[in-house]
Amino acid sequence: MNDAPAILVAGGAGYIGSQTCKALKAAGFLPVTLDNLSTGYAEAVRFGPFVEGDLRDRELVRQTVDRYAIQGALHFAAYSLVGESVRDPAKYYDNNVGAANAFASALIEAGVEAFVFSSTAAAYGTPSASPIPESHPTVPINPYGASKLAFEGALRWLGDAHPFRWTALRYFNAAGADLDGEVGESHRPETHLIPLLCQAAYGQGPGLTVFGQDYDTPDGTPIRDYIHVADLAEAHVLAIRRLLAGGDSGVFNVGTGEGATVMQIIAAAEAVLGVKVPYAVGPRRAGDPPSLVADASRLKAAFGWAPVHSDLETIIRTAARWQRERPY
Repeated sequence: MNDAPAILVAGGAGYIGSQTCKALKAAGFLPVTLDNLSTGYAEAVRFGPFVEGDLRDRELVRQTVDRYAIQGALHFAAYSLVGESVRDPAKYYDNNVGAANAFASALIEAGVEAFVFSSTAAAYGTPSASPIPESHPTVPINPYGASKLAFEGALRWLGDAHPFRWTALRYFNAAGADLDGEVGESHRPETHLIPLLCQAAYGQGPGLTVFGQDYDTPDGTPIRDYIHVADLAEAHVLAIRRLLAGGDSGVFNVGTGEGATVMQIIAAAEAVLGVKVPYAVGPRRAGDPPSLVADASRLKAAFGWAPVHSDLETIIRTAARWQRERPY
């Protein structure tokens, strides 16, 4: 019999979910992964039990809550490709709102009262301030961000109607890989800058495409706030712990408060890896704002959280090792 408090992790076979499962286990919890493996990997479920299934299966969710005495839940099981969301918005609303609502409703029926939602800085759209506070207007410019924001709204109503406390973590650009090399980023297809540039640098993939060099930024390429996935995972652990202790619901940014352009990331990667990154400049991608940098002061004050692994050298070094050695 395991006496560790059990936390249900939807999407625990994915990039951020698996890293958070590792952090939960290290913090004394039992992470129970629920994943249909549509984008995740069974090999990434290494830190607790695995339940293969879909969020919409309310009976499976209730059975899992009963079997493991689940005390709280984290939700990572969303589609997250901005370009795809522009081409197929119905897919994103169906999964990121419809399936998420079914999952939360099943948890409420089963008596689970603490819920952490993986949200996104894409909820802000094109910001008029930098860094961006949580009070900034939310005007998404792509269906991905709009679908995440829509479910945040559903959480507010669910929390008003039921004994259900929630935290939405609006994070910026997750990057890097597990410090011990146990789990990492293996998307199909890969669309994120840092793994793509590592693959290009090592000849594991085509040359990198820089999407747009005509933004109103110092070098014309977009600015993003890169947060190491281990720091992001720690924020999720603190969030669920706070809710289980009776903390109130709310939205928090997760980021470093510092931005880097695409060209700065390429230069940093070349310095860390000691090789040139082949790249070409292409057109802008639909739905990409010029700059996204977090004001995470609210999170730091409420959680006592601070990023400790999010320097560019650590992000690139851990990502590169994973891309060289990844087992899945």
